[in-house]
Amino acid sequence: MRVVLAEDHELLKDALSHLLRAAGFAIAATVTRGPDLLPTLLDVRPDVAVVDVRLPPTFTDEGLRGALAARARVPGLPVLVLSQHVQRLYARELLADGAGGVGYLLKDRVSGGEELTDALRRVAAGGTVMDPKVIAALLRPGDRSSPLRRLSTRESEVLAVMAEGRSNAAIATRLHLSEGAVSKYTTSIFAKLGIGAHTDDNRRVLAVLTYLDSGGGTDPGGPTDEPGL
Repeated sequence: MRVVLAEDHELLKDALSHLLRAAGFAIAATVTRGPDLLPTLLDVRPDVAVVDVRLPPTFTDEGLRGALAARARVPGLPVLVLSQHVQRLYARELLADGAGGVGYLLKDRVSGGEELTDALRRVAAGGTVMDPKVIAALLRPGDRSSPLRRLSTRESEVLAVMAEGRSNAAIATRLHLSEGAVSKYTTSIFAKLGIGAHTDDNRRVLAVLTYLDSGGGTDPGGPTDEPGL
């Protein structure tokens, strides 16, 4: 699997390169400056890109902008963002096109090489990988008009784990539920949010995150727990 690595910190870049090569990935190119990222991605067309949000020369969001520009030119180009900070705006922009193949992990919370390489493979396959802290920020209920207020406490928990790209079986294990209960919660979640359940899991997750972050929908009530699921 061919990887483009965009990271300006030399020690971290070398460590990531070594880790990925040891796991069987091929480093197709490395980028240390924001302006170089877009042409590199368009030229190399990697299986997945690992991108730091902040790159020289301004250390703001050059990495993210380059990745988004590349995905605009090559829809679905897999991108895994590594960041030191949770930024709802960055996560929203990554998810906005609904094409999948995106990830957002926090550097200080990637506990080991296996976690990172597993995330890369999932993103390369078109999946979605989000750090739980990023998910928590995206799913923050906010004001009384938030569509999240339509969900019960348990439905919100299911949605948060679902948004990490997990299967029903994995959600059931995490939350100590049966797969049947997870299926019922999932059906209820999409009904309440007005999102059709006929699409595949990954696209449904992306649609939910985009919808929730848009602030659309109104509901004056608050979350309650439904019995019997």
